[in-house]
Amino acid sequence: MGSYGKTALMAVKFISCKEVNDPRDAWELAASKIFDSYSSRCKGCPKSAFLGLCEEGIIKGISGGSYTTSMKNKSYAMKAAQLLKKDPSLASNENALWNKVTPNETKAYNQQMDVVITLWKNNLIQI
Repeated sequence: MGSYGKTALMAVKFISCKEVNDPRDAWELAASKIFDSYSSRCKGCPKSAFLGLCEEGIIKGISGGSYTTSMKNKSYAMKAAQLLKKDPSLASNENALWNKVTPNETKAYNQQMDVVITLWKNNLIQI
């Protein structure tokens, strides 16, 4: 589990403990506790992947809503969750999962799968 996966777990915890209600606020709070670097706290791709899953209402304890404008990262995260449901062994390799999510793209991996895999391994994705 990488730092962005830890951020996602902490954000879910903040919501489940009712420390915050909005997934955007939960991510910001968690990122502020995990990262010293401002640029790491603000990194958009993993954050948007998390918020995209929240938006679809597939993270346990988080109601669906409107949380992100990043349709690409939301799409990547949703596709990854669907692939994990079909083949849970993909959770052992972020890069292999990323390659299946983006088979015809040259987009660089940017920690979106760390978020999805961490939530998956902690039984927080319900799809």
